[in-house]
Amino acid sequence: MDLSTTYLGFKLSNPLMPGASPLVDDLDNVKRLEDAGAAAIVMHSLFEEQITHEQLGHLHAVEMHEDSFAEALSYFPRAEEYRLGPEAYLEQIRKIKAMVKVPVIASLNGTSPAGWLDYAKLIEQAGADALELNVYYLATQAWETSESVERRTLEAVRVVKGAVKIPVAVKLSPFYSALANLAKQLDEAGADALVLFNRFYQPDIDVEELEVVPSLQLSDSSELLLRLRWLAILSGHVKGSLACSGGVHSPLDAIKAVMAGAHAVQLVSALLKREPAYLQTVRSGMERWMEEHEYSSLSQMHASMSHQKSPNPQALERANYMRILQGWRP
Repeated sequence: MDLSTTYLGFKLSNPLMPGASPLVDDLDNVKRLEDAGAAAIVMHSLFEEQITHEQLGHLHAVEMHEDSFAEALSYFPRAEEYRLGPEAYLEQIRKIKAMVKVPVIASLNGTSPAGWLDYAKLIEQAGADALELNVYYLATQAWETSESVERRTLEAVRVVKGAVKIPVAVKLSPFYSALANLAKQLDEAGADALVLFNRFYQPDIDVEELEVVPSLQLSDSSELLLRLRWLAILSGHVKGSLACSGGVHSPLDAIKAVMAGAHAVQLVSALLKREPAYLQTVRSGMERWMEEHEYSSLSQMHASMSHQKSPNPQALERANYMRILQGWRP
């Protein structure tokens, strides 16, 4: 069974890979993922705040005088709470590259072009085959326009693409008013792939302690639906690759993502809930399903359920919306 695909310009044996997560901080896990058939290794994100603090020498100052700093600084983790500091992150790239034969995709998480630029170059020098820009920004200021938010992301892509030669993917959230237009602009700015989607982890409230507390909920297959919609919408309308991230927990989930238009399928929660070897279970399940349904290659099904295949995708979306609303019964 031919599961081969092309993502970020790399010819891969299959579309499955771990998404950005702590999984690859452990080199034993990295080897287990490759043995399970991971087509690439995506590293966890290095945060802009880590880089900025190190460059300005603030980490020590924050720890020594944390009570005298603005309250906002207390929300950030201390140096030892980060899994890998900036220098250790570069060393981890080198170690993983020496260990595996598949492409290694580093990840930077930030909000500004300057916060990414220097380390994008260092990541390339450390041997990463590609870079994923993880855009995680919540616009909370009433004066900030959607245009300015999008402009910041576009500028980051242009700056990084101008500085490195390796392929660059952009991991987006779904919360843009005109996502298809932004995707087109990112494509034109040089993004080699779009990863759909980043997950915004929603805070909870401790009503006894009167504190806002972080809350991490691993995904389930229900979160895949949003990804399927936008993969289907964007497929065929951008030159770059598309990756699905979030909600893939079974072989059928991965099949759906490919049918919607994904060239690559990233798994995180499914591997955290189980183990790295589960990736092989998903791959084997895909092969069985394809054989049962008489597919000989992944390319036969790729984007077969995209909106581009529909004669009137806008009408299809609205018809489905009305059908769901009218079809509900108590």
